[in-house]
Amino acid sequence: MSTLTLTGPRPVLADLLPRSLAGDMSLVVSGAALTGLAAQVAIHTPLSPVPFTLQTLAVLLVGTALGVIRGVAAMALYLVAGLAGVPWFSEGEHGFVGASFGYIVGFVLAAAVVGRLAEGGADRRVSSMVALMALGVAVIYGIGATWLALLSGLSPGDALTKGVTPFLAADAVKIAIAALAFPVTWRLARR
Repeated sequence: MSTLTLTGPRPVLADLLPRSLAGDMSLVVSGAALTGLAAQVAIHTPLSPVPFTLQTLAVLLVGTALGVIRGVAAMALYLVAGLAGVPWFSEGEHGFVGASFGYIVGFVLAAAVVGRLAEGGADRRVSSMVALMALGVAVIYGIGATWLALLSGLSPGDALTKGVTPFLAADAVKIAIAALAFPVTWRLARR
Protein backbone atom coordinates (compact mmCIF):
# COMPACT_ATOMS: atom_id res chain seq x y z
CA MET A 1 0.00 0.00 0.00
CA SER A 2 1.33 3.38 -0.97
CA THR A 3 1.13 6.41 1.25
CA LEU A 4 1.02 10.04 0.30
CA THR A 5 4.24 11.75 1.28
CA LEU A 6 5.17 15.39 1.35
CA THR A 7 8.75 15.15 0.18
CA GLY A 8 9.94 17.34 -2.56
CA PRO A 9 9.28 19.42 -4.40
CA ARG A 10 9.81 17.08 -7.30
CA PRO A 11 9.12 18.03 -10.86
CA VAL A 12 5.52 17.82 -12.03
CA LEU A 13 4.60 17.01 -15.62
CA ALA A 14 4.66 20.69 -16.63
CA ASP A 15 8.29 20.85 -15.51
CA LEU A 16 9.23 18.60 -18.42
CA LEU A 17 8.71 21.66 -20.63
CA PRO A 18 11.33 24.40 -20.78
CA ARG A 19 10.70 26.93 -17.97
CA SER A 20 10.09 30.59 -18.65
CA LEU A 21 7.72 33.24 -17.37
CA ALA A 22 5.87 33.26 -20.69
CA GLY A 23 5.65 29.47 -20.62
CA ASP A 24 4.31 29.45 -17.07
CA MET A 25 1.76 32.12 -17.95
CA SER A 26 0.66 30.07 -20.97
CA LEU A 27 0.23 26.99 -18.78
CA VAL A 28 -1.85 28.96 -16.25
CA VAL A 29 -4.11 30.43 -18.93
CA SER A 30 -4.40 27.03 -20.64
CA GLY A 31 -5.32 25.36 -17.33
CA ALA A 32 -8.05 27.92 -16.69
CA ALA A 33 -9.30 27.59 -20.27
CA LEU A 34 -9.37 23.78 -20.05
CA THR A 35 -11.49 24.06 -16.91
CA GLY A 36 -13.81 26.52 -18.65
CA LEU A 37 -14.13 24.19 -21.63
CA ALA A 38 -14.83 21.21 -19.36
CA ALA A 39 -17.57 23.25 -17.65
CA GLN A 40 -19.49 23.42 -20.92
CA VAL A 41 -20.13 19.67 -20.73
CA ALA A 42 -23.02 19.95 -18.29
CA ILE A 43 -25.92 17.64 -17.50
CA HIS A 44 -28.74 18.68 -15.18
CA THR A 45 -30.65 16.08 -13.19
CA PRO A 46 -33.33 16.32 -10.53
CA LEU A 47 -30.81 14.80 -8.10
CA SER A 48 -28.97 18.08 -7.53
CA PRO A 49 -29.18 21.81 -8.22
CA VAL A 50 -25.55 21.50 -9.35
CA PRO A 51 -25.03 20.06 -12.85
CA PHE A 52 -22.74 17.18 -13.69
CA THR A 53 -19.69 18.58 -15.55
CA LEU A 54 -16.15 17.60 -16.44
CA GLN A 55 -14.78 20.51 -14.39
CA THR A 56 -13.68 18.34 -11.49
CA LEU A 57 -11.55 16.20 -13.79
CA ALA A 58 -10.03 19.30 -15.39
CA VAL A 59 -9.24 20.89 -12.02
CA LEU A 60 -7.53 17.77 -10.73
CA LEU A 61 -5.57 17.25 -13.95
CA VAL A 62 -4.47 20.89 -14.03
CA GLY A 63 -3.46 20.99 -10.37
CA THR A 64 -1.54 17.73 -10.62
CA ALA A 65 0.17 18.56 -13.90
CA LEU A 66 1.10 22.15 -13.01
CA GLY A 67 1.94 21.85 -9.30
CA VAL A 68 0.88 24.15 -6.49
CA ILE A 69 1.79 27.62 -7.73
CA ARG A 70 0.72 27.31 -11.36
CA GLY A 71 -2.28 25.10 -10.50
CA VAL A 72 -3.62 27.57 -7.93
CA ALA A 73 -2.94 30.44 -10.33
CA ALA A 74 -4.92 28.66 -13.07
CA MET A 75 -7.91 28.03 -10.81
CA ALA A 76 -7.75 31.55 -9.34
CA LEU A 77 -7.74 32.93 -12.89
CA TYR A 78 -10.73 30.73 -13.72
CA LEU A 79 -12.61 32.00 -10.66
CA VAL A 80 -11.73 35.69 -10.97
CA ALA A 81 -12.24 35.89 -14.75
CA GLY A 82 -15.60 34.12 -14.40
CA LEU A 83 -16.67 36.59 -11.72
CA ALA A 84 -15.53 39.43 -13.99
CA GLY A 85 -17.75 38.25 -16.84
CA VAL A 86 -15.92 35.59 -18.85
CA PRO A 87 -18.73 33.13 -19.69
CA TRP A 88 -16.86 29.95 -18.87
CA PHE A 89 -18.61 28.63 -15.81
CA SER A 90 -21.07 25.80 -16.43
CA GLU A 91 -23.07 26.34 -19.60
CA GLY A 92 -21.57 29.74 -20.33
CA GLU A 93 -22.52 31.30 -17.02
CA HIS A 94 -20.41 33.91 -15.27
CA GLY A 95 -20.52 35.99 -12.12
CA PHE A 96 -21.89 34.67 -8.88
CA VAL A 97 -23.52 31.39 -9.95
CA GLY A 98 -25.49 30.39 -6.89
CA ALA A 99 -25.45 26.71 -5.92
CA SER A 100 -22.32 25.90 -7.97
CA PHE A 101 -20.17 28.74 -6.66
CA GLY A 102 -18.83 26.86 -3.62
CA TYR A 103 -17.49 24.13 -5.86
CA ILE A 104 -15.69 26.73 -7.98
CA VAL A 105 -14.10 28.20 -4.86
CA GLY A 106 -13.14 24.65 -3.87
CA PHE A 107 -11.28 24.26 -7.16
CA VAL A 108 -8.59 26.68 -5.97
CA LEU A 109 -7.89 24.79 -2.75
CA ALA A 110 -8.14 21.40 -4.49
CA ALA A 111 -5.52 22.51 -7.05
CA ALA A 112 -3.22 23.45 -4.15
CA VAL A 113 -3.69 20.09 -2.44
CA VAL A 114 -3.23 17.89 -5.51
CA GLY A 115 -0.43 20.10 -6.82
CA ARG A 116 1.50 19.78 -3.57
CA LEU A 117 1.01 16.02 -3.48
CA ALA A 118 2.16 15.76 -7.10
CA GLU A 119 5.27 17.75 -6.15
CA GLY A 120 5.83 15.08 -3.50
CA GLY A 121 5.77 12.38 -6.18
CA ALA A 122 2.23 11.07 -5.64
CA ASP A 123 1.49 11.34 -9.36
CA ARG A 124 3.98 8.58 -10.22
CA ARG A 125 1.97 5.51 -9.07
CA VAL A 126 -1.63 4.45 -9.60
CA SER A 127 -2.34 3.83 -5.91
CA SER A 128 -1.05 7.21 -4.76
CA MET A 129 -2.80 8.92 -7.67
CA VAL A 130 -6.11 7.42 -6.56
CA ALA A 131 -5.51 8.80 -3.07
CA LEU A 132 -4.37 12.20 -4.43
CA MET A 133 -7.43 12.54 -6.66
CA ALA A 134 -9.84 11.32 -3.97
CA LEU A 135 -8.46 13.91 -1.58
CA GLY A 136 -8.83 16.63 -4.23
CA VAL A 137 -12.44 15.62 -4.87
CA ALA A 138 -13.12 15.57 -1.12
CA VAL A 139 -11.86 19.16 -0.85
CA ILE A 140 -14.15 20.26 -3.68
CA TYR A 141 -17.11 18.41 -2.15
CA GLY A 142 -16.43 19.82 1.31
CA ILE A 143 -16.42 23.44 0.20
CA GLY A 144 -19.15 22.95 -2.42
CA ALA A 145 -21.58 21.12 -0.14
CA THR A 146 -20.96 23.59 2.69
CA TRP A 147 -21.74 26.48 0.34
CA LEU A 148 -24.82 24.66 -0.96
CA ALA A 149 -26.08 24.15 2.61
CA LEU A 150 -25.51 27.79 3.56
CA LEU A 151 -27.00 29.18 0.36
CA SER A 152 -30.01 26.90 0.23
CA GLY A 153 -30.66 26.49 3.94
CA LEU A 154 -30.17 22.72 3.66
CA SER A 155 -29.22 20.56 6.60
CA PRO A 156 -25.72 19.04 6.39
CA GLY A 157 -27.30 15.68 5.53
CA ASP A 158 -29.42 17.15 2.76
CA ALA A 159 -26.40 19.07 1.42
CA LEU A 160 -24.51 15.77 1.19
CA THR A 161 -27.48 14.07 -0.45
CA LYS A 162 -27.85 16.82 -3.07
CA GLY A 163 -24.27 18.09 -3.36
CA VAL A 164 -22.08 15.00 -3.03
CA THR A 165 -23.90 11.68 -3.38
CA PRO A 166 -25.10 12.18 -6.97
CA PHE A 167 -21.52 12.83 -8.12
CA LEU A 168 -19.71 9.93 -6.44
CA ALA A 169 -19.94 7.39 -9.28
CA ALA A 170 -18.99 9.86 -12.01
CA ASP A 171 -16.08 11.19 -9.98
CA ALA A 172 -14.87 7.65 -9.30
CA VAL A 173 -14.59 7.18 -13.07
CA LYS A 174 -12.72 10.50 -13.39
CA ILE A 175 -10.34 9.45 -10.62
CA ALA A 176 -9.68 6.12 -12.36
CA ILE A 177 -8.91 7.88 -15.66
CA ALA A 178 -6.43 10.27 -14.05
CA ALA A 179 -4.93 7.60 -11.80
CA LEU A 180 -4.00 5.58 -14.87
CA ALA A 181 -3.03 8.50 -17.11
CA PHE A 182 -0.40 10.17 -14.94
CA PRO A 183 1.79 7.14 -14.13
CA VAL A 184 1.65 6.05 -17.78
CA THR A 185 2.62 9.56 -18.90
CA TRP A 186 5.56 9.59 -16.47
CA ARG A 187 6.74 6.21 -17.80
CA LEU A 188 6.55 7.48 -21.37
CA ALA A 189 8.37 10.71 -20.41
CA ARG A 190 11.26 8.74 -18.87
CA ARG A 191 11.83 7.00 -22.19
